[in-house]
Amino acid sequence: MAGPGRASIKEQRYDRQLRLWGDHGQEALESAHVCVINATATGTEILKNLVLPGIGSFTIVDGNQVSGEDVGNNFFLQKKHIGKNRAQSATELLQELNSDVSGNYVEESPEVLLDNNPSFFNRFNLVVATQLSESVLLRLAELLWNSNIPLLVCRTYGLFGYMRVIIKEHTVVESHPDNKLEDLRLDKQFPELREHIQSYDLDHMDRKDHSHTPWIVIVAKYLTKWLNEQNGQFPKSYKEKEAFRQLIRQGILKNENGAPEDEENFEEATKNVNTALNTTEIPKGIEEIFNDDCCIKLTEQSPSFWILARAVKEFVANEGQGSLPVQGSIPDMIADSSKFIKLQNVYREKAKKDIAAVGNHAAKLLQSLGKAPESISERELKLFCSNAAFLRVVRCRSLAEEYSLNTFNKDEIISHMDNPDSEIVLYLMLRAVDRFYKQYGRYPGVCNYQVEDDIGKLKSCLAGFLQEHGLSVVVKDDYVQEFCRYGAAEPHAIAALVGGKNAMVISKVHTNKPACCSTRWSPNLHCFNYFVTVVITNCCQDSIGTKSSLWVLQI
Repeated sequence: MAGPGRASIKEQRYDRQLRLWGDHGQEALESAHVCVINATATGTEILKNLVLPGIGSFTIVDGNQVSGEDVGNNFFLQKKHIGKNRAQSATELLQELNSDVSGNYVEESPEVLLDNNPSFFNRFNLVVATQLSESVLLRLAELLWNSNIPLLVCRTYGLFGYMRVIIKEHTVVESHPDNKLEDLRLDKQFPELREHIQSYDLDHMDRKDHSHTPWIVIVAKYLTKWLNEQNGQFPKSYKEKEAFRQLIRQGILKNENGAPEDEENFEEATKNVNTALNTTEIPKGIEEIFNDDCCIKLTEQSPSFWILARAVKEFVANEGQGSLPVQGSIPDMIADSSKFIKLQNVYREKAKKDIAAVGNHAAKLLQSLGKAPESISERELKLFCSNAAFLRVVRCRSLAEEYSLNTFNKDEIISHMDNPDSEIVLYLMLRAVDRFYKQYGRYPGVCNYQVEDDIGKLKSCLAGFLQEHGLSVVVKDDYVQEFCRYGAAEPHAIAALVGGKNAMVISKVHTNKPACCSTRWSPNLHCFNYFVTVVITNCCQDSIGTKSSLWVLQI
């Protein structure tokens, strides 16, 4: 009895997110162990947004003691914590948010761990680095890159926020595309669907059955008639599709006065002509996945994504006869329950057969790789097959590649500098600030009396960075003054926004969702593009003006 009761409580607690990523997504989140470096305002806001939805466990790495400044901008540190270790103090309060989450802390700086125990970081599914200096960040990034552990770099700097996802490969099964097309297969009808459609005789039906026939059947019946009249040519142009719609309207029953009956299912059929006539083909992105070396050359270390991709590829070449597995769902429509359920079951049963066929291919592949059959669950197999047309693979560059003079993407930077107020300026300023820290051992404008002197120093650091990287761009003095005025402050309002966005990305990485911060602003996530995410939140007033934006850039 305890099991069902606990499941019910869990479903109530996590109801909203279960609707978003399902039971399998929640299980992935609950099995994750995330490391957050530095319990700053940004770091604790990230953890807050991970603890509440029930991440499995977290570990904070921070050797600093709580200061008065920390208490002033961090809701998870209190006055009584001043002088105590920051990681321990934040962990205690964060754990109060969710008793299901395990919280741990390490009272060491990341520099010490990198020097004395670098393997420490290999135990985590993902590492979040907040407010780290460039030298430490590069060391950490190289270690995690070589260990194939995702790294999320984020920082809050005054009124700006920065985020960078560093992951060798992020595979996405549930991409939830906005323009998802129904998988009806009317152009390539499988035998069961063809037999079901042939069972309808629209010319010899009573009025009730005629007006409750699913529109998919109506379109299929008149498509057969069209093909017979047009030598097998599908309606493609606007004119041809309009003619096809008119052909469907001619099938509407007439009353005793010769006027057309009010048959909503036929009107529904004409409205869905474009949907019904979608060509059944393998998307270009899926072809690229099939032709990728990771799919062709499987090894014992190959993750389940690539094993299943190979299994689907073999299904396409054999049972699928050039097509992906049937998704097994149809849209809601005007029809009586009996007819709708029968049609729905035709697609569902075909999907089950296709899943079983893909499963057989996957089992053979697992056996050839020396892996256990249970390495891929039935639920994972079903999810993969139903989303086979929407798979995505995102590959990033390493941080070292971004920072190296030889691989720095200079052209991308210059292309965004047509506008002197482009958000790319903020990225350049953050790099200049890091150079300032490396040279002077502190950030510009930390103390009020330093602001004026530091403006010239920061301007020199920026000029040196631009010259070293061959960037012939001009950055307005207003930006230099603003960054000095910030003094590396971490306002809570900005940290909360940055923390929320970072937590969202972490959740998507763990649940195999597209890991961009905002689909509205993200670049096209086609496979195999080197992908770097930079999100800059600008709520700045004064000399730069007022803006509020989320910006994603490939660098």
